[in-house]
Amino acid sequence: MDLDFRSLVLAAATPDLADEPAARERADAVEFRMDLAEGDPLAALDDYDGELPVVATNRTEREGGEAAHDTERLDTLRQAAEFDHVAAVDIELVTVTNGEDGDLLTHARANDAQAIVSKHDFEHTPRERLSELLGRACEYGDVGKLAVTAQDPGDVLALLKATHHFCSGDTPVATMAMGEIGRHSRVVAPLYGSRIAYAPVDPERATAPGQYDLATLADLIERLE
Repeated sequence: MDLDFRSLVLAAATPDLADEPAARERADAVEFRMDLAEGDPLAALDDYDGELPVVATNRTEREGGEAAHDTERLDTLRQAAEFDHVAAVDIELVTVTNGEDGDLLTHARANDAQAIVSKHDFEHTPRERLSELLGRACEYGDVGKLAVTAQDPGDVLALLKATHHFCSGDTPVATMAMGEIGRHSRVVAPLYGSRIAYAPVDPERATAPGQYDLATLADLIERLE
C-alpha cells in the first residue's frame, strides 16, 4: 500500500490494529504504535487485513514511547517494513544521526516503505533550533517530522513559520505542538504545509499530549479547508 505525503495524510494512531475499521471513514492511514501494543506487534501486522495503509512506529522511551532503546526495537521495525501494507516506518532523528539505525532506512525503502524521520521534544519548543532540526529530519527522511511542546502562543507561531518555510522543499514535513497550548496547531499546521495529522480513534487512548480524537480532528480540518 502506498501513501502520498504531498497532500495531507490523516493518521489514526492506535496500539491495536483492530481499531482500523472504525478509522476508515475519516483516516488515510493507521499509525500502529508497536511499542504500546499488547502481545506481539509483528503477529498483529501479519494478521492485519484492513484497508488503510500502516505507518509503523516503535517509539523509544526517551521520545515518549515505551520501547527499550536496543537493537531488538530496530529489528522489529525493520521486519515491519517488509509487510506489504506497511507504507512507512517512523524512526527518530537521534537514532539516525547517531548511526544506531543500521540499514533500517535503506531496508525500508527497498521494501517500498517510506521513512518518516522524527524529533520529539516533550519539554519545550527550541525556537532557535527549529529550522536545524526540521532540516536534518528532511535530510534523512522521506518525511521530516518535528513535534515540540508549546509553553506559550509564540512557540506555536515559531513552529508554523518553520513549517511554512520547509513545506516548499523537496521533502514533505509534518509538525505539531504538543500540550494544551499547542493543541490548535494540529488543526492549523496543515494550512501551513504540514503533511501528517495524528489523532486516536478512541479519545481515551491518545498517544501524545493534546491530541484531538479522530472524528473531531477530521471535522475541524474539513471546516478550515
